Amino acid sequence: MAKISAVNRNAKRARMAGRDKAKRIALKNIIMDRTLPVEDRFEASMKLAELPRNGSRVRVRLRCKLTGRARANYRKFELCRVALRDLASSGQIPGMVKSSW
Repeated sequence: MAKISAVNRNAKRARMAGRDKAKRIALKNIIMDRTLPVEDRFEASMKLAELPRNGSRVRVRLRCKLTGRARANYRKFELCRVALRDLASSGQIPGMVKSSW
């Protein structure tokens, strides 16, 4: 199991990223628009820099839903490899069987 504080911190980052998403997209569109004056684009970049860093989607870490493990995650199942293997071995994931050759 991962530390509860790390899982909670990641959940907080995900909430902040969802909350600030529209504002970040709007500011980035202004920054990337070459038809606008440089002053407006610079002002938008300053506003973007004032937003909290944890509100960025890049800061959110993909974690296992069962264990909170941060590494070796399968996006499709939202599980780490360890939890996925345990569930697959016990037959709780339909259609998934352990391979053998």
